[in-house]
Amino acid sequence: MSLEPSTCEDLKAFERRLTEVLACLQPNCLRWRIVLCIVTIISGVSAFFWLSDPQTSVLPFFDSLLNHYIFTTSALTLITLFCYGIHKLVISPQIIISRTRNVLSEFNLSCDEAGKIILRSRPNAP
Repeated sequence: MSLEPSTCEDLKAFERRLTEVLACLQPNCLRWRIVLCIVTIISGVSAFFWLSDPQTSVLPFFDSLLNHYIFTTSALTLITLFCYGIHKLVISPQIIISRTRNVLSEFNLSCDEAGKIILRSRPNAP
């Protein structure tokens, strides 16, 4: 049994579109990963300085936060980024790949991380 020419063309067009979408998402994904990494490092380092300050235990909480404005700003930025969904932007290509694999598994197909279609071996029929 051979595949119809239109079926192969449709499959190739789907593969091209999938690789195009994933290639388009990669620069934005990398940019958001860098932003998240920088803000997390700044928050961690400034939290260390905030907690190691001897006046932190003496001063009221909000006065202590005002004295360490870098920590306050970076922590608020980190919270805001997570509220706006940076965690979804960072892993968006993986989400698309996993959902595509889920759909393609019904047709005995799969795809790699770049979006290339993989034909699976046929299951043995009883």
